[in-house]
Amino acid sequence: MKYLICGAGGFIGGHLVKDLMNQGHEVVCADIKPKEFWFQIFDENKNYSLDLKEYENCRKVCEGADYVYNMACNMGGMGFIENNKAECMLSVLINTNLLRACIEFNVKKYLFSSSACVYNASKQNDSFVPGLKEEDAYPADPEDGYGWEKLFSERMCKHFTEDFGLETRVVRYHNVYGPMGTYDGGREKAPAAICRKIALAKINNDKIIDVWGDGNQTRSFMYINDCIEGTTKIFNSNSIEPYNVGSDEQVSINQMIDIISDIAKYKVEKNYQLNKPKGVRGRSSDNTKILNDINWKPGIKLFDGLNETYHWIFKQITENNNHQKYTRKY
Repeated sequence: MKYLICGAGGFIGGHLVKDLMNQGHEVVCADIKPKEFWFQIFDENKNYSLDLKEYENCRKVCEGADYVYNMACNMGGMGFIENNKAECMLSVLINTNLLRACIEFNVKKYLFSSSACVYNASKQNDSFVPGLKEEDAYPADPEDGYGWEKLFSERMCKHFTEDFGLETRVVRYHNVYGPMGTYDGGREKAPAAICRKIALAKINNDKIIDVWGDGNQTRSFMYINDCIEGTTKIFNSNSIEPYNVGSDEQVSINQMIDIISDIAKYKVEKNYQLNKPKGVRGRSSDNTKILNDINWKPGIKLFDGLNETYHWIFKQITENNNHQKYTRKY
């Protein structure tokens, strides 16, 4: 089958392309970034660098596709999304115009990559909160900017299914991390940022790292291999409802720092920066629905995933002059 991956130059998108190619499918890749900044490039595919906020570009890439994965959006870690709300919300144009193009070209199925940022903020005020269930997105009070865009786009998918018969799938990702991801530059998420800070501290023999907030805020973090497996399970299912794709192994930032320090075999002190963006106080994934409906749950423990991620980031820093950005070709 012919798959279109939008956002193929990104972290999750690049891993998804590789997985679909390994299954023997034809894959078309599209991303707004120039190809030299894609996280992974597969030269045997059709690779488009264009802005999918524009409808004509969506038409160009959707024509002839059987299935479409929309992984494209303007996003990053908490520091990025709290300071770029309007830019994040403009991603609604990508989803809207891709859905329109899918109807025009009779695409069989469409997946939208949503986020745990859609969940009601009042359920995330404490550390170590109960896992968020899919119904906890309503009544609506999502992360301002990025979360509202994701929640609105979920509704758009629902109504395109109801009104036009397009099969849609929605996944709500909870903090995906792993090798080949962003680890510096301002868009990185907590696992990669902490791995980078501890790696650089070890290399430079520093004893202190900066920590945003007091370190007691909690999250659950999902390794990229689990992310791709869960996404594929949902895509191939018969359910149009949104599903969490995340780990339920909730940890504080302080606990994660200690885990990565053990992996690095290098202890650091924490310099808490209370004026930095912190997001909600606590967030974790309840996986009851996906386990019951699709018989899937993540299988990679946080320590094991962080071990792979830390050593990959350490290698990038030591081999590539600390802060360069690299594309892996296959």
